[in-house]
Amino acid sequence: MSRPRPTSDPRPAPDTAGDVVRWAAFSCVLVPVVLLWYGTSLAGAAGTALGLAAVTGVCRILLRRSERCAVRSARSPRSAPRGGGRESGREKGRGGGRHTKGGTPVD
Repeated sequence: MSRPRPTSDPRPAPDTAGDVVRWAAFSCVLVPVVLLWYGTSLAGAAGTALGLAAVTGVCRILLRRSERCAVRSARSPRSAPRGGGRESGREKGRGGGRHTKGGTPVD
């Protein structure tokens, strides 16, 4: 019988980019093997492996970048936005786009 975990114990971390990349690398090997098993040509399986490796590499770069940004934003102090957001410097009641009340006619 397992005892309940105390609330002071840290929760397990979510999947990191490393875990995702390991599974993707496994797939880069497994998919061509399965394609060869079902009769695809060696060139077709090799092309598939290269394509999957390229996609995995790009995803790895993006995931690492995302993790770094998340850590950086968690460490930085949070401050209120200055100037009221997007509408600073404009009239509050008017949105963007075309306005027909100007000096030029609109077709």
